[in-house]
Formats: sequence, C-alpha cells, structure tokens
Amino acid sequence: MKRRLLLIAAALLSVAGLSHLAVASYIPGKAILAQFLLRQAWAASQDTGTNVRPWPWADTHPLARLRLERLGVDMIVLAGANGRTLAFGPAHLETSTAPGTAGHSVLTGHRDTHFAFLEHVAVGDRLLIEGRDGKELIYRIVEARVADARLDHIKLTGPQNRLTLITCYPFNGLQSGGPLRWVVTAEAGF
Repeated sequence: MKRRLLLIAAALLSVAGLSHLAVASYIPGKAILAQFLLRQAWAASQDTGTNVRPWPWADTHPLARLRLERLGVDMIVLAGANGRTLAFGPAHLETSTAPGTAGHSVLTGHRDTHFAFLEHVAVGDRLLIEGRDGKELIYRIVEARVADARLDHIKLTGPQNRLTLITCYPFNGLQSGGPLRWVVTAEAGF
C-alpha cells in the first residue's frame, strides 16, 4: 500500500513537472517558430517587393532584418510595436522612422526572448539593418543604459541617423512590465 502511494505521488509530481516545463517552453518555442516563418515571409517580401504576412491571420509583416554578428544575432523585425507583434519578434515603433532609413528608428522587444541579447552588447558593437530592398545600413552602438519609462523619453528628432533598441529591465527580474528599460543607442555611418 505504501509503495503504491509513493508511485502515485511520483507520477503526479512528474506530470506537474512536465506541465510546468511545457508552460515555460511555450513562449520561447513560439518565438523560435515565429522567426522561422518570418524568414520565409521576409524572403517573399524581398522577392515580390510587397508586404507578405508570415501566416494568414497575421496583423503584421516583416519590415527589416537586424543583425549583430559578434553575438550571432540575426532576426526579422516586424511592423508595429504592440503586444501581439512583440510575442513573435522585435518590432518597429511606428512613430519613428523606418529601420534603415534617414532619421531615428526605434525597435522594441522582449527581454526574455528576442532582445535578451541586449544584456551582452558593448559600446562599439556593429548593428546591421537590412531593408526590403536588400540595402544594409551599419550602426555602431554608442550607449547602453537603464532608463525609467516614467521619467525618460526618447527624442525622435535630431540631426543624426539613429537606431534605438528598447527592452524591459532588469533582464533576470521575476516580474515583467516594471518602469525600467534597457536602452541601447546606435548611430549610423560606420
């Protein structure tokens, strides 16, 4: 009888552990699968010169390709920075200029998936943005800092071509959605 209770308890603990593992793997798994589908849509967008949705019900499309070779980063940037879009990849803040064009472009992403690499960037790192036309614009990181979203505001005007990447902070925090942000600023022309 005691052995049977131990087997039942072990089975229940195993099921509970596996269900927690499945839940914990869902978001990262979705992010990885999405980038695969986004790469296909990106290639089709480049071939056709049109905005190709990555799946039939998508309310976004690939807008650019972001690379940071030193860290092995190569991902597709989506149009429209909203909660649904950010679940699948980094996204462009539509009030800023398009990535890879003159002006100031702002990209956002989740700290625990696509923008987790921002924890390891360094001043001087090269970021490459590829537009749908295949042209690349090279940026060099000039600053990485913590900002308070309640107090700090990103200025979208100015004479330089800039790329700003923003994610939540701290990277290993237990709660998401706090006021702190990790802001990485890069300048074009290198």
